[in-house]
Amino acid sequence: MEVLDQDVSALSVNDTDSLVQPIMHFISTALLLGSVAVQVVLGRAGAGRQPTLLKRSVDTFIETETPVALEQLFCNIGADGCNARDALAGVVIASPSTENPDYFYTWTRDSALVFKSIVDRFINQYDAGLQRHIEEYIAAQAKLQGISDPSGSLSDGKGLGEPKYEANLTAFTSSWGRPQRDGPALRAIAMITYANWLIQNGYSSTASAVIWPVVQNDLNYVAQYWNQTGFDLWEEINGSSFFTTLGQYRALVDGGNLAMALGKPASSYSAVAPQVLCFLQSFWVSSSGYIDANINVNDDRTGKDANTILGSIHTFDVKLGCDAATFQPCSDKALSNHKVTVDSFRSYKINNGLGKGEAVAVGRYIEDVYFNGNPWYLSTLAAAEQLYDALYVWKQAGSITVTDTSLAFFQDLVPSVAKGAYSSGSSTFPDLVTAVSAYADGFVNIVATYVAPNGSLAEQFSRDDGHPLSARDLTWSYAAFLTAAARRAGIVPPSWSNGKATSIPGTCSATSVVGSYTSATATSFPPSQTPRTGVPPTTSTTKPATSPTTTTTSSACKTATSVAVTFKELVTSNYGQTIKIVGNTDALGNWNTNKAVPLDASEHTSSNPLWKGTVSLAAGQVIEYKYIKVNSDGSVTWERDPNHTYTVPKTCATTAAQSDKWQS
Repeated sequence: MEVLDQDVSALSVNDTDSLVQPIMHFISTALLLGSVAVQVVLGRAGAGRQPTLLKRSVDTFIETETPVALEQLFCNIGADGCNARDALAGVVIASPSTENPDYFYTWTRDSALVFKSIVDRFINQYDAGLQRHIEEYIAAQAKLQGISDPSGSLSDGKGLGEPKYEANLTAFTSSWGRPQRDGPALRAIAMITYANWLIQNGYSSTASAVIWPVVQNDLNYVAQYWNQTGFDLWEEINGSSFFTTLGQYRALVDGGNLAMALGKPASSYSAVAPQVLCFLQSFWVSSSGYIDANINVNDDRTGKDANTILGSIHTFDVKLGCDAATFQPCSDKALSNHKVTVDSFRSYKINNGLGKGEAVAVGRYIEDVYFNGNPWYLSTLAAAEQLYDALYVWKQAGSITVTDTSLAFFQDLVPSVAKGAYSSGSSTFPDLVTAVSAYADGFVNIVATYVAPNGSLAEQFSRDDGHPLSARDLTWSYAAFLTAAARRAGIVPPSWSNGKATSIPGTCSATSVVGSYTSATATSFPPSQTPRTGVPPTTSTTKPATSPTTTTTSSACKTATSVAVTFKELVTSNYGQTIKIVGNTDALGNWNTNKAVPLDASEHTSSNPLWKGTVSLAAGQVIEYKYIKVNSDGSVTWERDPNHTYTVPKTCATTAAQSDKWQS
């Protein structure tokens, strides 16, 4: 196996990242969420009212954040996304960040998870704009499969394990952790979900001619290489990953179902899938009640990793109920794992004072050192999503079963609960539902507390004070928010399982099937692939179908076209100096220091050297800027590189704030 020449986990914090002072961040968060959030964060509400107040604050955050997340997610998809103009159509960039870290690439895994969320959204509500994006994505992936890359080529399938590519769909040839075997499985799942919709609406020929050739390559890769080691989703550990293996299992089951529906050979997938499920049981650590994220590797870690929570939510199927073999979100094993994994992050400074049964900021794994190891927005949202999944199943079934394995999880929330089955008619059932609901909302409220003032979601937020870190506007972060919000609203993904999906063979074997691989060339979709029932009319709850990024609820106000952005800069200055902001737009002087916008020091103190100024900018505009010190003689001192980058929010709000610290 090829390994990284440089350990990505050893990268240090970018000392030019914006640092938001805790009190300023709290004020901006309170403005975003309203006064109810202030009560929750400060703990002023009475104990009996806390769940209600928390629910209301999360309701407000989701209503406000949803249009931001949609807008920014589609901004990162080429070729017409505001941050992805250099990407080809249907290509998802991981982030617009181009240095420290450079994420302006397309990852097979990230792209598949993003588009799976888009397909699920499309299935729930037909939208021609979403459909165009989905079809462009499939065409782009068909092209990408045929690229020869450092992992190999399509001839023997090995090239499909390449994790990332340039945004123009050329090979990335520098050293990296390769192969990564989750991408083909996840990509197949996203496309299968859309293919199933086409079949259900009378377009089987399109699914067969256009989508199946792409999916078949990925399924053949999974069936052939599933039992070989590879790098995990964090691109650091070369072994057997729970997230990867569970995704591979779902892909084979899902793919086998599609093959039979289209009259294609399915024996390879049906032969291998049970053995993958059998192997999956190896990740369970029964003595400690959690799923070991990576096995077949000596990584000096406990294995307590958000990898496992992510695996569970991305293979959620309501029809499987609380099945433990497939680690369904409400299974006793998945709930026990949730507790152990979440508890492992309680040592973060940001989580100080938050006891068991209280939601905390969740990272990747506690031994993490990438950017010094911090909570991730998508990990924290995944912890919420698993619980929303569980709640949905319990409510549908009208019962909750507490076992020896899940007892510790439930007792953190309802200390008096004991082992047993509790029907909806019992007094314990509503107590458990209420407690788990509040716990789930608590994770969303953590994200609401530490989201950037403009609603943007980076990759990470500081383990010490919560300010955003690492890559800005991470596409996966926005997808994670949208799927968690959908599950909370009771919107669940389509089923992927079949009658044999939970059947574990008596003996595990490393069965694999060598597949054949052929470039998919028929990538043009017929027009008017509309629902069998016809295109739904535009209602008061949805904007026109050609603009999926602006979908909003009827209670939202009109989207602003101009936003008054207040820039706040913490900078130490000398007597006679003035601080100004200059950038790449007319409003910021087009980098001409003579036209820079002066900031005022009306709130400046020695302990809080704040300069601020308000500039009117177009909603949705992406700007670059820097701060300068102008001396009394007119000479100018620039802060150091890189340029700050900011996306003006395109929401109902007509004002926004951006906080920075002088880059010295």
